[in-house]
Amino acid sequence: MQDIEIYQWGLIIVSSLLFFFLAPFSKKPSEFFSALSVKGKQPNIIMLTSSLVISWIFAKSITNAANLGLEYGMVGGIAYATYYLSFIVAGIIIYKLRTKGNFNSIHHFLRSKFGSNAVLIFSVLIAIRLFNEVWSNTMVIGSYFGEMGSQPYYLAIIVFTALTLAYTLKGGLRSSLLTDAIQMVFFGILLFVLLKLIMTDESQNISNYVRTGEWNFAGGLGLLLVAFLQIFSYPFHDSVMTDRGFISPPKQTLRSFIAAAIIGFVCITLFSLIGIFAQFKGLKGQAAVEVGKYLGVGSMFMLNFIMVTSAASTLDSAFSSFSKLSIIDLKLQKVPTVKMGRIVMVILAVLGTIPIFLKPTILSATTISGTMVLGLAPIFLLWYLKAPKLSFYLAIFSGILVGLIHAFDVFPKIMILTEGPYANLLSANIWGSILCFVGYIIPILVSNNKSNQVESIKTIS
Repeated sequence: MQDIEIYQWGLIIVSSLLFFFLAPFSKKPSEFFSALSVKGKQPNIIMLTSSLVISWIFAKSITNAANLGLEYGMVGGIAYATYYLSFIVAGIIIYKLRTKGNFNSIHHFLRSKFGSNAVLIFSVLIAIRLFNEVWSNTMVIGSYFGEMGSQPYYLAIIVFTALTLAYTLKGGLRSSLLTDAIQMVFFGILLFVLLKLIMTDESQNISNYVRTGEWNFAGGLGLLLVAFLQIFSYPFHDSVMTDRGFISPPKQTLRSFIAAAIIGFVCITLFSLIGIFAQFKGLKGQAAVEVGKYLGVGSMFMLNFIMVTSAASTLDSAFSSFSKLSIIDLKLQKVPTVKMGRIVMVILAVLGTIPIFLKPTILSATTISGTMVLGLAPIFLLWYLKAPKLSFYLAIFSGILVGLIHAFDVFPKIMILTEGPYANLLSANIWGSILCFVGYIIPILVSNNKSNQVESIKTIS
């Protein structure tokens, strides 16, 4: 066990130092916040697609996919992979915003349509999301070094966060995109090797994996439906994704988003097979950790490497996105500087680490925040409609209200529509989606009715 711990520490330190030396040093705000090269070139399609995929294949996502595979078989894996269809929704909407609406960012769209207060509220939701990304991914890394709450657990989290912060401070979004491409290559190779290992047992051929699980509400179908509902709102509060929607030409960006959806869906589904393997072998606990132990030191090392690279990619993306949110989108500086962007990153790293001492649950970072932002769906799906400011507020606060009701477990039993482990969450998302769309559309109808009445009066006069 001591040898494994040495390998684990070596992995974190060596990989972080490698990324630090490879990361470019950004001197200009355009490089640090928008990932432009020194010559002013935008990221190409390969770099953008790689960054989109690996920054969304979080350590927590891999952990959740494996655990859901263990719990619900293939149904659980596909349910979680459904979240990756968010790329298609976001890609199409961002393409329309850029080409039809001539907007250069999500914040530009919201400020133009609903005003500065709407931008502030939206930014708070984004900040919460980025804040969650820090602790929910680093605690996965900590779990490979010790039990939650132990000294090795906390030490691993602090060291990993500091080392990832170091190379992100160097280049900002440019560092994030370059290291993402490298991390994507590592992830793909190691995932392939791991899948080959768990397929060596003749009793575990692919057909056995596919047949696992039950397609009913008791077997995880509820989570799949939750994911499908949330893909129409969830991506828009993730600035890690949306920031990348405005840094390359529109058509290239759309192609990258669609490719990322396909690759991400496949990768997460494949990783859930590790959880199904754990189910076959009767393993309990964190699926990925237990499978690594079962397969031996080499496999544990590969799983650790996958977790480190995926967590690092998400963490550096969270730092760079929070920096851009604060300095560029919220305009905390009249003249943006790289220095202030770096200071903001440090602040997020410190604040985002605090929750690990409160022992939160990693799956809640996705499901609860996804429910609270249901109100973003009508705002972005119906972006082309002329809507009063009231529409924004009714939609946003309807989603937040439903999310809080669910989080505090006070959702009315009479309104629960299904059975199974995700019955409350699914019902909250169904009713919440309806409420958000109704809240958004009613002010539009009232406003149009008033306009028609005014026109009628003018005509009569």
